[in-house]
Amino acid sequence: MIKVENLTKQFGAKAALDNVSFTIGGGSVFGLVGSNGAGKSTFLRTLAGIYFPDGGKVLVDGKAPFENAQVKSEICFIPDYPYFFRQATLADMAKFYAGIYPKWDLKRFEDLCKLFPVEKKERISRFSKGMQRQAALICAFSAHPKYLLMDEIFDGLDPVMRQLLKKLVSEEVSESGMTVIIASHNLRELEDLCDHVGLFHKGGILFEKDIDALRLGVSKVQAAFRPMPEKSAFEPMEILQWQTRGSLLNLVVRGNREEVMKKLNSMNPLFAEALPLTLEEVFISEMEVAGYDINNILS
Repeated sequence: MIKVENLTKQFGAKAALDNVSFTIGGGSVFGLVGSNGAGKSTFLRTLAGIYFPDGGKVLVDGKAPFENAQVKSEICFIPDYPYFFRQATLADMAKFYAGIYPKWDLKRFEDLCKLFPVEKKERISRFSKGMQRQAALICAFSAHPKYLLMDEIFDGLDPVMRQLLKKLVSEEVSESGMTVIIASHNLRELEDLCDHVGLFHKGGILFEKDIDALRLGVSKVQAAFRPMPEKSAFEPMEILQWQTRGSLLNLVVRGNREEVMKKLNSMNPLFAEALPLTLEEVFISEMEVAGYDINNILS
């Protein structure tokens, strides 16, 4: 389990992390979302033990990761720009990882090299951005860490490799209990993979929630009325978004789908239907209700 308590990290006068507190349970996939500069990468580097907190603490299974080799041997961090030794091949990096990760699995490494179209004896510096990310993923999964941290990992991967990554993450979490944390500003990539999501903004975490709980608590519906009722007619429903176009009404409402549809049908619409609600729409609705300008947060 990862426990974050009043975590603060300063760079000069700027607080990259400002009094952040939340918990990440074991055996889960946690998504960190937010715009560039929100504090996601700084948090991952602090969690990986690269940065020392200026205030508060972050604990991995009850221990601080900074300058703690035992804790770091359980953590593998893939930054936005993966680091490799100059002139190193993937085979060279495998030897390095084998020396620092006690659970290094050579067979796993060989199997992954067959899955990903990467030449293990070629210099990684000659790889494309996407291929370098694939090389980093091969090393990370072969190390069998308890905690895998990834920063904007989908950037540069083609659709096939993205699906392969999601498959590998799901298998590791279900089979070994690995905890995976993925920082991204792309909610659509995370919504079918993560079970928890935290929204970062300006060095703080606005909220952290279970994805299923988020979806269950908000419904999106479409209905046609002639004439269009006044907004007050939908009380006591809590309307998060209201859009009308002629006789067509689109609503995002707090509440479960059955209750919302029952209320709509009682108003004798020409038709009414529930629509799929994306994770991005849930976040936008929640943030607008909280008074935040979502365009400045997720743009």
